[in-house]
Amino acid sequence: MSWSLLYLLIRRILQLVVLFGRGDRAKEIEILVLRHQVAVLRRQVDRPDLSDGDRVLMTALSRLLPRSSWKSFFVTPATLLRWHRRLIHRRWTYPRRSPGRPSTRKDIRDAVLRLARENPTWGYQRISGELAGVGVRVPPSTVRDILKRAGMDPAPRRNGPSWGQFLAAQAEGIIACDLFHVDTVFLKRIYVLFFIEHATRLVHVAGTTANPTGAWVAQQARNLVVDLGDRAGHLKFLIRDRDAKFTGVFDEVFTSLGVRVIRSPVRAPRANAIAERWVGTVRRECTDRLLIYNERHLRRVLTAYERHYNTHRPHRARDRRPPQPLLAAPADLNHVYLKRRQAVDGLISEYRNAA
Repeated sequence: MSWSLLYLLIRRILQLVVLFGRGDRAKEIEILVLRHQVAVLRRQVDRPDLSDGDRVLMTALSRLLPRSSWKSFFVTPATLLRWHRRLIHRRWTYPRRSPGRPSTRKDIRDAVLRLARENPTWGYQRISGELAGVGVRVPPSTVRDILKRAGMDPAPRRNGPSWGQFLAAQAEGIIACDLFHVDTVFLKRIYVLFFIEHATRLVHVAGTTANPTGAWVAQQARNLVVDLGDRAGHLKFLIRDRDAKFTGVFDEVFTSLGVRVIRSPVRAPRANAIAERWVGTVRRECTDRLLIYNERHLRRVLTAYERHYNTHRPHRARDRRPPQPLLAAPADLNHVYLKRRQAVDGLISEYRNAA
């Protein structure tokens, strides 16, 4: 507003300088023309829309004209006086502090709401105590007020975990498996057995073969248990379809560890959706974009893609992070210098910050 007002004042001063150089007759004729234009505008506009700069200028000019000449303004004298009083009021009115104690900081409110959402069974006292353990002093009464303003009830009446939270908790001990096939350039069909962990989306390509049998599948399951080591003891459920290749020997490999084998219904791929989704992903990003020569070539390609999928490829289910990142994501950087690395025979590009 200050710059626009300064521009307006300078413009009006220059116009006055130009008027001083004119003759009296030219001034009188121009005044008559302007008065007539103002009369026409008054008939068309009931209430003009004035900016703050217009009000300031008209108030200042009213002090230079005698009261008998105020009728030339298209506003009433009372309006000019009210504008002047408003300017004085703005000039000499100091900002006042709102009464009462200061409001709780936004970061503290966000922390209270986060603890309440992530822990539905916690009450005011527990949330207050948890924050005190990290050095944030928030009385239980303040916690209660924050939750009430957010429309959240106390712990006994608060909603339970969401479906996403429930499934994430259940996924910690779930692993799924499936078979898919790849046709080579010589029209030979090769089968691939893989396992995928639901919690981390970590993929294990168990093996490839042109003649999958029950004995071969069971042996790949034993190899997987050996590779998992102590992590195999945390498994609780195995999801598989009703393929005849998954024999009783295959199931015994996992039931001996206390794992419950769950067979999906017939013709229900959504019952094993995470495994089916990975099949679509590996086909779109890898096998459908290559001509596979033989089983050895397929194993090499899948090994490279498995490394890319587990260590680099971001996943929406994991907040755009890979299952096993090789490097921690850097903090906010002032400059970004991307370094490209080609994986899976140049099909996929991987980027890292070279700074």
